[in-house]
Amino acid sequence: MSLSISGKTAIVTGAAKGIGLAVARHFQAKGANVMFVDIDEACLEAELGTEARAEGAVRMFSGDLREKLTIANLLSATIDAFDRVDILVNANRRVAVSDPLNPEEDAVDLLWQENVMTSLRLSQMTARRMIAQAEKSGETEGPIGAIINISSIAARQTQPGLLGYSMASAAVDQMTRSLAVALAPKGIRVNAVAIGSVMSASLQAALKDAPEARDAIVEGTPLGRIAAPDELAEVMQFLASDASGFMTGQVLNLDGGRGLLDRVSIPAF
Repeated sequence: MSLSISGKTAIVTGAAKGIGLAVARHFQAKGANVMFVDIDEACLEAELGTEARAEGAVRMFSGDLREKLTIANLLSATIDAFDRVDILVNANRRVAVSDPLNPEEDAVDLLWQENVMTSLRLSQMTARRMIAQAEKSGETEGPIGAIINISSIAARQTQPGLLGYSMASAAVDQMTRSLAVALAPKGIRVNAVAIGSVMSASLQAALKDAPEARDAIVEGTPLGRIAAPDELAEVMQFLASDASGFMTGQVLNLDGGRGLLDRVSIPAF
């Protein structure tokens, strides 16, 4: 099986900076047509500039994906530009600190909407478009598309201050499995990558405020470093390509082994 994604069309959300940008640029470099999507229009413009208006392999789209009309417009813009969509990467996500005992500041509603519901609605509408284009072209046999979500090891490792984020990440994991089963008969694969110790935009911002946290993260990661976003992009390419053609409903850890540690210093029986 091939790792090639050349000639395929990908929608990548959260693509103005951080992980989303790294994935979108990597896909572009590997020959894919890429729609860069983000709510931050100014940041998209600064990153892509005239490149997205040159009618080549790059386009950009800005809007609030919490709105169904925005999602519909995004899909229409992608089809208008590239005639089809083959890959969706839900890289848009928010990290927020929670106060578990304060319903006004637990961030649950915010993170549920932005990290779960936005990805779910976009996945549903993109899957429908993938199915429609396959039926129109007569591609009723074999794979027709791939959807890739970004989750976190926080889905399984508990920190009280990450209540909302952990709940949303766990929901993304289960959403991935459920959609994988539902869409498998249609030829659409759905997988996710749970990240930890990866230099996302949110982690970069956090380290600016608390630079001492870098040492704690490195110490808590068996491979002894923080991964660059490009390393995640390589995994995303694998999940988008035919090389993972028999893989669906999986949540892969990309965390340098961080999720393997037991912080208790004495044996637990």
